[in-house]
Amino acid sequence: MLSIGIQLSIDDFALAFQRPLPLSIGFMAQYLFKPFLGLLIARAFRSPPMFYAGFILTCCVAGAQLSSYASFLSNGDVALSILLTSFSTISSVVFTPLLTGLLIGSVVPVDALAMSKSILQVVLVPVTMGLVLNTYAKPVVNIIRPVMPFVAMICTSLCIGSPLAINRSQILSAEGLRLLLPILTFHFFAFTAGYWVSKIPLMRQEEATCRTISLCTGMQSSTLAGLLATQFLGSSHAVPAACSVVAMAIMGLYLASFWGSGSRIRDIPASVFSKLFYS
Repeated sequence: MLSIGIQLSIDDFALAFQRPLPLSIGFMAQYLFKPFLGLLIARAFRSPPMFYAGFILTCCVAGAQLSSYASFLSNGDVALSILLTSFSTISSVVFTPLLTGLLIGSVVPVDALAMSKSILQVVLVPVTMGLVLNTYAKPVVNIIRPVMPFVAMICTSLCIGSPLAINRSQILSAEGLRLLLPILTFHFFAFTAGYWVSKIPLMRQEEATCRTISLCTGMQSSTLAGLLATQFLGSSHAVPAACSVVAMAIMGLYLASFWGSGSRIRDIPASVFSKLFYS
């Protein structure tokens, strides 16, 4: 989260007010569309009780930092991606506990106030610290910025590996294998909806913006979800978040590479057709 803060400046908040529509589309996709998409998928696939609450929590967290790198690879709008990730991350202090309580409170007791406090400590404090450093201590930021990706990679690996190792037997069980398809389905529809909603005539955005919103919608901070699940729901509920990190990284970076190579979504049907009938 500190790495998000050191990318921000006071001017970025002013820039956000100059681009209200794409930010609003991305924000609504993050905290309105995705939580209810996750709820529908969990019920449709009858997710195992040991993973249900963790899966819903994973659908209610902020956008992932990795989406900014994916936007860069896709020739998208990197500035928009950083802004959207930053604002959704800051807003998670309120929205993640609220949505989690509403959607799974009847299944698993959720202490929304304690969760907000935890997110405040894990998210808002590091982001604010990074913003202050970037504003008043540029030399310090220039020193720590090169090592931040390495630190983030180590922390993410530990957060992913811990719940996977602890719940290895459950993951390899029949119920654990049933978790894979809902996660893949969730991310697929999140990427798809993020792109095509941005193409609706009344909200139509440029291609680079549509790609960015798609990537920010499909990639969320599953690492944060895993930390919260472990703390408030139990270690088994952190498994969906850990699996989600792997799935959204592979799918998101593949999609970004697809766009970055010059390919377009509209060309896929023609490409498939030509391979089927002219190969």
